[in-house]
Amino acid sequence: MDRSSAGISGQYARSNNDYNQPNDHAASSRHGRYRHITVRQWDPPHRTAPRRNEFYQSSSAYSSHYLLCRSVNPVQDFNALTQQEIMDGLVSKSYRFGHRYDGRDHGLYASSIKKYTSTAKRPLNRAEQSQLMRLLHNFTATRSWNWRSLTTTLHSFTSAGVFTPHKPMDERVQLTQAALLSTLLDAIIFKCNQKPEARDIDAQGVANLLWAMAKLADSGQERTPGLNAAVAALLPHVNAQKDQFIPQHIANLLWAMAKLVDNGQERTPELNKAVATLLLLVNTQKANFKPQGIANLLWAMAKLVDNGQARSPGLNEAVAALLPHVNAQTDQFIPQHIANQLWAMAKLVDNGQEQTPEIKEAVATLLPRVNVQKDQFNAQDIANLLWAMAKLVDNGQERTRELKEAMVALLPHVNIQKAHFKPQEIANLLWAVAKLVDKGQERTPEFNEAVAALLPHVNIQKAHFKPQEIANLLWAVAKLVDNGQERTPKLNEAVAALLPHVNIQKAHFKPQEIANLLWAMAKLVDNGQEQTPGLKEAVAELLPLVSALKGRFNAQSIANLLWAMAKLVDNGQKQTPGLNEAVAALLPHVNAQKANFKPQEIANLLWAMAKLGEFVELNVVTSTFESLVYRISENHQLSQKAILISLWGVMVCCARLSLVANANKNHVLEKPMDDLFTRLENTLLHNEEDQHTIAQAASWLGRPCPFVPHYQTIVSKLQSDFRNQLQSCIPSLRIEEEESLNSLPPVDLLLPDHNLVIEVQGPSHYVGGDFNTRNGSTLLKIALLQKAGFEVIEIPVNRLLSQDLMKPYIDQIKTRIGLPAPGHGSVSLKRRWADEAYVTAHKGGQPSDHGYLTAEEHSEKQTGKPGKRKKTTSQ
Repeated sequence: MDRSSAGISGQYARSNNDYNQPNDHAASSRHGRYRHITVRQWDPPHRTAPRRNEFYQSSSAYSSHYLLCRSVNPVQDFNALTQQEIMDGLVSKSYRFGHRYDGRDHGLYASSIKKYTSTAKRPLNRAEQSQLMRLLHNFTATRSWNWRSLTTTLHSFTSAGVFTPHKPMDERVQLTQAALLSTLLDAIIFKCNQKPEARDIDAQGVANLLWAMAKLADSGQERTPGLNAAVAALLPHVNAQKDQFIPQHIANLLWAMAKLVDNGQERTPELNKAVATLLLLVNTQKANFKPQGIANLLWAMAKLVDNGQARSPGLNEAVAALLPHVNAQTDQFIPQHIANQLWAMAKLVDNGQEQTPEIKEAVATLLPRVNVQKDQFNAQDIANLLWAMAKLVDNGQERTRELKEAMVALLPHVNIQKAHFKPQEIANLLWAVAKLVDKGQERTPEFNEAVAALLPHVNIQKAHFKPQEIANLLWAVAKLVDNGQERTPKLNEAVAALLPHVNIQKAHFKPQEIANLLWAMAKLVDNGQEQTPGLKEAVAELLPLVSALKGRFNAQSIANLLWAMAKLVDNGQKQTPGLNEAVAALLPHVNAQKANFKPQEIANLLWAMAKLGEFVELNVVTSTFESLVYRISENHQLSQKAILISLWGVMVCCARLSLVANANKNHVLEKPMDDLFTRLENTLLHNEEDQHTIAQAASWLGRPCPFVPHYQTIVSKLQSDFRNQLQSCIPSLRIEEEESLNSLPPVDLLLPDHNLVIEVQGPSHYVGGDFNTRNGSTLLKIALLQKAGFEVIEIPVNRLLSQDLMKPYIDQIKTRIGLPAPGHGSVSLKRRWADEAYVTAHKGGQPSDHGYLTAEEHSEKQTGKPGKRKKTTSQ
């Protein structure tokens, strides 16, 4: 979403991403719901003498000549075209002349059906198709038919919607469609494989047939062996007939190739050769294409590139040849042309096309037409246009006045057309508005209304979204919330509706989609989303996929995944085998991909690895930081947020080193820490967490803190109970509570006469609340206190649930301050430090969980108030 889809700025969708290809359709010269590419038809000349293998018309009252010349009125009863006498005449003609029958009358009948639908400006509806199929049961093509009859019949029936599969399919209709198609395709293959002197293949027929076959695949017809074989038989004739193609043929053929590939056609050497042949003709014929042809060609080239077509010199030259004609033909483009061309340019740019002056000029020329034609776009056009504008902006397009006006013009029509959007269009629209907001688009009332109009349709269409669309939607919702979107009931319902489908579709998600999904869930949780059973199950289902696909994630996805897992842990995610294995699987790939991380991704990685604390081996952390941190400190385009989280991450790494007795105290990381701090020390910071980061860095570096940080303090009942018990045991002991030392976060208990700090560590101080693996925030605080000259005693809160459990700790404190203590029952307060990591990059084992009641749970039972939790700087 981003890249993906869903692209994700800094974290991606990837979405991205985007995440993120819209539905599309070829441009058309017709208005209304039924639009198709116009393909020229033959008007057979009247003649009195038959040619070879052609015969005089039958004497049937409904003769082929009559069918050709009659005027079809869409108002008149469709029954006029579906009388049994017509089919009886065709069957009689075919039977009478046997292998000498050329299929002319059958072709003319097919043309009459197409003429009916063209006049009505719509394809056959379900009832009409069913009625016609009763006749076509005996409509059989044979190898004796000539080329013209075959091409006319298949093209006309396809254009009219005769082969369109209406769901649910009537079995009788389906069988008749399959039988008719089979005989037509068999005859076409036979004709294509004949010796040159025995066949009458021409350029227009080749174009018509490939267009029809692409249309069949796009309408949902199964790509049977017969259809595949027919396509394969026709492709060599593209090269053979290349000198005979007129501009419209070229446009229709490239559209057909793109549609076939988009519907699963293998890109065989023959297909690649046909495409290469046609691309050269685009350049040759560039001045002769009509507006519809220009729109179709740009759409086709963008679609081919999106499906793996190499951006060859031929393709680049064809694109460059067409772009000036976009400007020249601007006033002639209908709404669908405008939508297709902007979609095509956005897709080309997203696939690496350089934003040349010609592309920029073409975009600038088309954008004002969006405003002019705003009332004429259908639902699909609106989705494509907003997706295209978001994708262009995501790839560096300036948010010009024309672009802003085009977007403003379209937004009200999202609400107007909301009932007509298909699932893919809903996903693309929400991705687009989320991406635009993330790139600085103001959340106007019209914008908010568009989002509000779309969200209920996520719930309505929940069962119909494809895996990519599910990933894009969750990315989009998370990105909107992260940019200030209120978490309304409709938004919460949309999230809840999508989460079960993560589990259902888990086997079909691509690596980027997995990364985008976990990023989205972590971002939602970080913005207040309740960790419902549905969300927890979705996370649990995705984590094993991270391990399984570990070698297929790109740098962006690796950064997003580690950020997401660290953020989930920071918000209470428990350590599970799935989580442990996913982190362990990814860490080696950080080093492998180190040259490919962007600055924002490096910042996210530093924060994530620091946040996970002792969960990651110290040597893995230090080697990663040493290889990446200089790219951050030397990058002067980095955002303030990225600098802050990088600074915090470097501090945690230095803290971990300082807690190891034999580590180098003047570690090389302190230089980049100093550089990052210097870039921020004169910056006005309003966010308390950001101020805390600066205060901690100032303390570490021995610099004056530019402000007095404010810290919130909450005293848990267990902490208060321990303080009271300690005071009662040592009445003369001076104890201070929640004191801030050297602008650092408040300490739980301070014994000022002994320079001793006691930290009562609740589950939020440990990775996954395991009371064993300290997180980055805890390690940094301990190291800062030690650096300031204080001895620190850490007591896990699950050891203070009763006076009996407290007593050994109190006895040990007595010993530390020089008071006599009982000779038995005391405990050692020494703790294994961070270099003895419990989870490493190579071992996915879960640290021990003592299973004690957590501080929050105990506090809530005793006081009804939530337990203590310290927030930390994050992304």
